[in-house]
Amino acid sequence: MDNKLITISSQLITAGQILHTLNMVPATSGNFSARLSDNKIAMTASGTHKGFLTEKDILTMDLDGHYSGEVKPSAEAGLHLQIYQNKPEINAVLHTHSRSATQTKKSEERFICLEGYELLKAFEGIETHENAMVVPIVENNQDINGLANSIEEFLHGHETIHAYIIRGHGFYTWASSIEAALRQCEALEFLLRCEST
Repeated sequence: MDNKLITISSQLITAGQILHTLNMVPATSGNFSARLSDNKIAMTASGTHKGFLTEKDILTMDLDGHYSGEVKPSAEAGLHLQIYQNKPEINAVLHTHSRSATQTKKSEERFICLEGYELLKAFEGIETHENAMVVPIVENNQDINGLANSIEEFLHGHETIHAYIIRGHGFYTWASSIEAALRQCEALEFLLRCEST
């Protein structure tokens, strides 16, 4: 294992511990990834408890979906790859099954608009609370290619989108680093709770 992979693996393990403590990745839910190079990422393996990850639970994958290692990627790996392919400036993608995002199954909204919150400044590129951030909500689909197609339109030409929700499932957020993506996870969950009360 090279030094960069060791560092990234350690950061993904720490992210899992933090998000587990925040009750955002119950049981074996969620998946995380981080860019290793222009065409390669590290990703958590399928079926792993994110609060108890080890280096053996991290695999490497190229942006065409070919992976190496003794463990298999999540069926949702394609959603991570889609973000890296569309946004070359992105270095980390975190997917959680937070309670607030999962509860969107109770609504019929197509998006949530977060506006005027001071905590919006936790998201990369937002420097004032005098902003509105749209979080699209897409319908859950076990066909990952179909799900990716419904998300594709949001990823093109929407520079202000930092996350999307899969209805009744959870959310994806992405950033220039694992640390920044973690910050966005915590902020988004808090803001979704504010919107639901």
